[in-house]
Amino acid sequence: MSRTHELRLIARVAQLYYEEQKKQAEISDLLHISQATISRLLKKAEQEAIVRITITAPRGTYPQLEASLRERYGVAETIVAECFEDREEAILSAIGGAAGHYLETTLRDGEVIGISSWSASLLRMVDSIHPLKRVRAERVVQILGGIGSPSVQSHATQLTTRLASLTGAEPQLLPAQGVVSSSAARLVMLGDSYVRTTMDQFRRVTIALVGVGALQPSVMLANSGNTFTSEELHDLEARGAIGDVCMRFFDREGKPVGGSLDERVIGMSFAELKAVPRVVAVAGGDRKVAAIRSCLLGGYAKVLITDKFTAEKLL
Repeated sequence: MSRTHELRLIARVAQLYYEEQKKQAEISDLLHISQATISRLLKKAEQEAIVRITITAPRGTYPQLEASLRERYGVAETIVAECFEDREEAILSAIGGAAGHYLETTLRDGEVIGISSWSASLLRMVDSIHPLKRVRAERVVQILGGIGSPSVQSHATQLTTRLASLTGAEPQLLPAQGVVSSSAARLVMLGDSYVRTTMDQFRRVTIALVGVGALQPSVMLANSGNTFTSEELHDLEARGAIGDVCMRFFDREGKPVGGSLDERVIGMSFAELKAVPRVVAVAGGDRKVAAIRSCLLGGYAKVLITDKFTAEKLL
């Protein structure tokens, strides 16, 4: 078969398949060519550039930004939410809705969900989720101590209990402060059977939902009392800390900044976090850009959900 005749046949098969929407079996009957040959010719249509497949991104989606983030930081998945204003309230609303949709569409039966306390972005996520009917999670585990000032403790409790209700799961609270006064106080709390039972569940978590904190705590976290003093934060900064996940601090390269302060945290450790099959970081905003970048460099999140303004700054 001459080259021209072969190309004409490839183009004819492509026309029938892509323009006339005929199935391969129908084309096989029409042209009296085997279905295996039809399949081969369709592949050649792409190789010969007779058919060019293009994807037109729907308005409000950012596939190129997402791909660039995946390539630069080596994360498995990125979701960049549409946002019309580069301010915290608008960003929280955007990423909270995107995270809610992500969880609704990717959660599988029997999953053990870990969720961090004191996160405004995760609170927005939970507020946006519809009750799940097609799947049921097994358990929702609080992975950072959720006891704090009564004025905001309800937020930490709601994150766990409300998410458990929406996913048909059993809630498991961590009845301790996220940050205690001393390492000795932490040892006392770890002796509590309820605290120990919850922390034993950390190794069973299949998906962890976390916020990313800047060195200076958010209003919710500061009001909860689950943070360090100004002097202690200055010490962390002097040692290179740039941000945290679950009150575990890391530097600009994503390396842990441990020390005595780390021994006062009651929550999931970096080692436990990295053992979770899917860690989803939900974060955005100008003051958190450096912390998010370092979190990704450290490999603490496998999925990032952020807004378009933050995504552009990360790149």
